[in-house]
Amino acid sequence: MNTVLIIGGGAAGLMAGIAAVENGCKVTIFEKMRMPGKKMLITGKGRCNITNICELQELIVNLPGNGRFLNSALRRFSNSDVIEFFNNHGLPTKVERGGRVFPVSDKAADVVETLVKVFKQAGGTLLTDSKVLGVIMQDGKACGVKTVNGSFYGDKVILAAGGASYPGTGSDGSGAKIAAAAGHTIIALKPSLVPLESDNPYLEELQGLSLRNVKVTLLGNGKKLFEDFGEMLFTHYGVSGPLILSMSNTASAALDKGMELDLSIDLKPALSEEKLDARIQRDFAQYSRKQLSNGLKDLLPHSMITPVCDMAFLDEEKFINQISKEERRRLLHTLKNFTIPISGTRPLAEAIVTAGGVSVKEINPKTMESKLITGLYFAGEVMDVDGYTGGFNLQAAFSSGYAAGCAASE
Repeated sequence: MNTVLIIGGGAAGLMAGIAAVENGCKVTIFEKMRMPGKKMLITGKGRCNITNICELQELIVNLPGNGRFLNSALRRFSNSDVIEFFNNHGLPTKVERGGRVFPVSDKAADVVETLVKVFKQAGGTLLTDSKVLGVIMQDGKACGVKTVNGSFYGDKVILAAGGASYPGTGSDGSGAKIAAAAGHTIIALKPSLVPLESDNPYLEELQGLSLRNVKVTLLGNGKKLFEDFGEMLFTHYGVSGPLILSMSNTASAALDKGMELDLSIDLKPALSEEKLDARIQRDFAQYSRKQLSNGLKDLLPHSMITPVCDMAFLDEEKFINQISKEERRRLLHTLKNFTIPISGTRPLAEAIVTAGGVSVKEINPKTMESKLITGLYFAGEVMDVDGYTGGFNLQAAFSSGYAAGCAASE
């Protein structure tokens, strides 16, 4: 009977443990926190977006951080396999907007509980409060783990210790340090799926405003780097929300290159400039005797009126019947291109996902085994793999965990 030791009791570690123990191995998971799966508890705003129902090719596209590396793992344990796994173990799921899959209960705790229950019922051992300090190696082979509670020996070791975002959940970058100490190359850890900072003077007024159905374009030195449509949020430090998180990896890379970044927001993407101009003229005709600030109330959220007028160099106290055609043209341009500078990303500790980690060039994509050390496997966010928001990162964790667990049990 193979003995498999797993470092990390998150999504990847638990799935790896389940795969290995169900294949007849003796499996122990070492989790540094008092309870496993803490990071899963905060995903999807506490509801846990476990996967996405899109096609395989789209899954890979939505994992821009080395998604192709996971091609084999995603085929072996697909999104439909993940859904079937939870449904078969008493946790029904549902599909929401954008193909996102959640538990019907809307409770992330139920996802963690299901994984732990399946692992333990199959005969696995879960040791919490067990921080791993390093991998024990002999003659180029992994043969155990050194923990704060002593050394443990086995036939295979799976490193699934997460990234470096939300360190309070145990994802504190220690997995990368363990891999580096074992001789692996670590691609610099950076925030991915992280809010962006801006020094725009209007943020105080806009703070808390959520915009739906807008188009955002990230510009680097004036050139388009990213464009998407959806929802965003203004905060006291900058911008957040699904659209912003999706572009954050691109923004982070551009900032590293010293590029000057701007975020251009099309507040009315459903309307062409001609149709929007006609709409503005209708509103102006209706409110012709009112001041501009009152005439824009049907077109914009209240807190956006002053920033839009300022950006368009318009006096919001001016009466609408005195607005010139040139002033209306400036208003139209601002509504289609409300632009704020991006000065940075929020810290790595605030990122939902970590970009960077163990170089995938040093990992066998079919088995997740190290190409440098026999018997050492990797799974989840500790590897240099990351994706957009929408269930893609957890799918990557489940698929790579399953592949590692199966391979380690052979």
